Amino acid sequence: MAEITLTRLWLMRGLFAAIVLAVIFFSLLPLSTVPRLWAGPDLIMGFAFAWVLRRPEYVPLPIVAALLFLADLMLGRPPGLYAALTLIAFENLRARAPRLRDMPFTVEWLSVGAMIVTVMLAYRLLLALFLVPEASPGLWLIRLLATLACYPLVVALTRFGLGLRKAQLGEVNALGQRQ
Repeated sequence: MAEITLTRLWLMRGLFAAIVLAVIFFSLLPLSTVPRLWAGPDLIMGFAFAWVLRRPEYVPLPIVAALLFLADLMLGRPPGLYAALTLIAFENLRARAPRLRDMPFTVEWLSVGAMIVTVMLAYRLLLALFLVPEASPGLWLIRLLATLACYPLVVALTRFGLGLRKAQLGEVNALGQRQ
């Protein structure tokens, strides 16, 4: 059984924050002055969901909430709405993480996919309810499908690029809790 040290715990928390800040930074870069006909995936949601299912202790709620709220502010979304919906799904997945630990990846992908669809659909419905102007349904659907399709790539990068694997049964984390 490998133990996670307190240094590694905070290093991984910092790495998660750095990844989210990099995604926000690259989302703000003016790569083209022409309006795009497609929408990219929501990588912040993908990374948050992948990390919470692998190592929930690496992504505590206050850090994720602050980063999601910052993303709302920087990306011009209604402050707190998308962050709140994503946090609800995030905590739902955190509660399911022990049961999904031994399941095949397809079950994880379906669970995460259901959360992504729920968050994006609820966001779109709440914007419509409050008469907030929103993007075309085509762009929303492209973003949804892109996020669903990129989740396995995010998991592969998380697992093989960053070495973040699911906790094994009986493993002890830096907080002294058995997994």
